[in-house]
Amino acid sequence: MKIIYLAFLALVSISSISSTQTDRYQTRTGSISFEASVPTFEPIRAVNKSTTVVLDMKTGNIAALALVKGFRFPIALMQEHFNENYIESDDYPKAVLKGTLSNFDAHGFSQNTSTTFILNGTLELHGQKKMISIPVLLSQSGENIQLESNFNLKPADFNIEIPSVVSNKIAQEVQISVKAILNKK
Repeated sequence: MKIIYLAFLALVSISSISSTQTDRYQTRTGSISFEASVPTFEPIRAVNKSTTVVLDMKTGNIAALALVKGFRFPIALMQEHFNENYIESDDYPKAVLKGTLSNFDAHGFSQNTSTTFILNGTLELHGQKKMISIPVLLSQSGENIQLESNFNLKPADFNIEIPSVVSNKIAQEVQISVKAILNKK
């Protein structure tokens, strides 16, 4: 796990080599949750509270890394099926998001304000890369920046197969929620 984290940080450092450390905000305790429930069936939801998120205030670049085995379900059997049958976490251990906030200007971003930006980038999940464009709300309070995003993904877009026997119990579009409090580094 430390090797994956160090490789991730090296990737972020290389992509923003011109940035000084004081321009970066990050956390290792970001939260990603998802909801794939359909009415009248058992709720399908999970949360991962150990997501690494890095924001470069100079460039507006964002990178995030989540180990898929870090998702916790209320029912252990769901977690086992998620890791072994759907996401195949032994073969595809991480989800990586890299992108840039459009129209980002750190100088126009001030204390006690909230601004929504569009993140254009790439999400890699289950061995598949997909271009995405998602809203990201940033709020600054003191020395921290709060990041929030809500968006939908289709498992089929990432070659995640849902067996026909349970396909009516799992949503075709999964609701994703990301929350992170980023600290200046």
